[in-house]
Amino acid sequence: MPIEQKYKTANWEWIDVTAPTEEDLQFLHERYHINYLLLEDTIDPNHLPKYEEVDQVKFFLTRESTDLEKRTLNNISDISSKLGIFLLPKLIITTHRAKSKSINEVFEELKKDTPENISRDHLALRLALKIIKTFDDESNTLLEVMDSMENEIFLKNTNQSNQIRRLYKLKRKSGLNTRILTISGEWITKFKTLDLQEVEVMDLMDKQKDVIADFDHVNAQTVNLISMFLALSDQKANQVMKLLAMYSVYFLPITFIAGIYGMNFDNMPELHHKKGYYFTLGLMALIVIVTFIYMRRKKWQG
Repeated sequence: MPIEQKYKTANWEWIDVTAPTEEDLQFLHERYHINYLLLEDTIDPNHLPKYEEVDQVKFFLTRESTDLEKRTLNNISDISSKLGIFLLPKLIITTHRAKSKSINEVFEELKKDTPENISRDHLALRLALKIIKTFDDESNTLLEVMDSMENEIFLKNTNQSNQIRRLYKLKRKSGLNTRILTISGEWITKFKTLDLQEVEVMDLMDKQKDVIADFDHVNAQTVNLISMFLALSDQKANQVMKLLAMYSVYFLPITFIAGIYGMNFDNMPELHHKKGYYFTLGLMALIVIVTFIYMRRKKWQG
C-alpha cells in the first residue's frame, strides 16, 4: 500500500506515503487539507531541500543520502532522494519515492521504545537525525575510498587510466553532498519552532556542521590527490623523455659521422684508407666513452 498508518498513539499518528501518485496527493489534499503545491514538491525528483509553513501545516522537504550507484553525477537526485515531512496537529505525514533507510530505522526504534513518551515533534527530530546520519555514513565511506586510492597511487605505484576518473567521481560526490547539506540548513534551523529543547536542536545543527566539515575535507583531499596524481604522471613522462634524450646524446655524434661517410663523393680520401673503417669505429667508441664519463660526472644519469 502506498499510504499506510505507520504508528499511532494517544497523542499523535504517523502516516507514511511511498511513491505517491497524483491520486494519493489528491487524497492527502482533500483528507488533511494540505496545500496542493506543497504536495507537488514531494514528487519533483530534483527539488532542493526547504521549509514552508502554510496555515497549520509545517512542511520539511529534506533529502537523504542513498546507496544507489549511478553512472552520472550531475544532479543532487543522483546521490540522494527526497523525504517530505508534514507536521499537522497530532499528525505527522512522511512522503518518499523510494524505500527510506531513515524511516525504517526510526520505525524499528519505535517498536523497541515506548512511543507514548515520544511527542510528534520528537519523532520529527529523530527522522532529521537519521537523515543527517545517512550523509555521515556516506562521508565515512568516501574517506575510506580516498584512503584506498591514496595507497594505490603512492604505495602500489599504479598508474591506471581510470584512476583520474575515480578521483573525479569522488570529488563530484563530495561536492554534491556538501551542496545538499548546506541548503538543508534552512529546514534544520526551523526545528527551533517546534516544541523541543534548545539543546536538542543545537545537537542536530552540530551534526550537520560536522558532516559538512567531513565532506569539505574529502573534497580538499581529493583535489590534492588529483594534483599529485597528475604530477606523478608528468614525472613518469619526464623520465621517459630523459631516457630518450640520453640515447640521443650517444647516437647523435655517431649518426653524424655515419652520415658524412655515407655521402657519395668521389674525392673522400678516408674511404680508400686501408684502416679507415677501424679508425672510424674507434672514433665512434671514443665519443661514446667520453660522453658517458661526462654525463656521469655531471650526474645526468644514474
